[in-house]
Amino acid sequence: MKTAAAISHFGSQGALAKALNVSQPAISKWGEEVPILRAYQIEVLTQGKLKVTSPLLGSSISSAA
Repeated sequence: MKTAAAISHFGSQGALAKALNVSQPAISKWGEEVPILRAYQIEVLTQGKLKVTSPLLGSSISSAA
């Protein structure tokens, strides 16, 4: 999951940080890709609107239920 996509979905870095209960500077340290555990958390928070992706393959790695 791209950090920019997560920020865009929530509207701002601050709003994303608040949703995840982390500091805004923590978000700014992520780089281009959301850390994998945070990506799963964001997928749940967005009810699947944002999907976890493999940073190596660029494809979705979430399993269909």
